Amino acid sequence: MSKRYTKADLEEIVYRQLENLNAMHDLLSIMKVQNDLIQSINQTLREEIGQFKEQQFKYPTSRNSK
Repeated sequence: MSKRYTKADLEEIVYRQLENLNAMHDLLSIMKVQNDLIQSINQTLREEIGQFKEQQFKYPTSRNSK
């Protein structure tokens, strides 16, 4: 039992596949932009954490706690 496809059927299948590929391309583009934003934010956060650690004061603590 094999189905026979007409030229119109095959053209429709190819058209749908092209639409799906274009949609996946759009999603990948969006994910790339989001990834770039996340990397930028992570870099900024690393820098801010580094600056925060430099500004911290270490207070002496006694070893004899009661």
